Amino acid sequence: MDSSPLRISHETIYCAIYAQPRGALRTELVKLLRKSHAGRLPRSRGSARFTGLQGMTSIDLRPPEVAARIVPGHWEGDLVKGSANASAVGTLVERTSRFVMLVKLDGAGATSILDGFSRRLRSIPPGLRKTLTYDQGTEMALHDTLARRLRMDIFFCDPHSPWQRGSNENANGLIREYLPKGSDLSHFTQQQLSSFEYALNTRPRKILGFKTPLEVFSQLKLNNIAGVALQA
Repeated sequence: MDSSPLRISHETIYCAIYAQPRGALRTELVKLLRKSHAGRLPRSRGSARFTGLQGMTSIDLRPPEVAARIVPGHWEGDLVKGSANASAVGTLVERTSRFVMLVKLDGAGATSILDGFSRRLRSIPPGLRKTLTYDQGTEMALHDTLARRLRMDIFFCDPHSPWQRGSNENANGLIREYLPKGSDLSHFTQQQLSSFEYALNTRPRKILGFKTPLEVFSQLKLNNIAGVALQA
């Protein structure tokens, strides 16, 4: 006989409380919740809820070599946003080396992302820009154009699954040392962002055998150049 304890999810508890008829008991139960809302709030408070990007390729179809981090050239992307989400900086992380790039953006819309990511990733040798993994944010509405420009495959994480971009999530935490929450990120120039980049990429990392991301990525570029020369 299974003696494991019965587990009840938080969602079941919330549903049971909000299903109670309005009255003194329901009021007292709601007060005990961490956020004492009188009812469940919609996930989106905007005039229209975002229903998904068109033509997405799921992370489930991403080549296994990406998850293994053995083959370089696979990137993760995201935004860090400023005060009131009115400004943003793009973040890109190469999965094998943990090399970070910060992208100056004119805004947080799809066109700004397309132009900013195109500009920065074009500085990377084609052999080191194979795929990009991103979440399902509206700023990637022009992902097809970005993929064609860079000849990269773009894969999208499942909703509310930031761990599927673990390298990028970890990097964003470090980036916040230089781009604090609540600040206006539009004031930072690309030159300033590049100096933050350098500071991040010259930190020795235990996961890299105490090498820096810059050292590892520089070696990857040399290997790529050598590989191209052998093929010529």
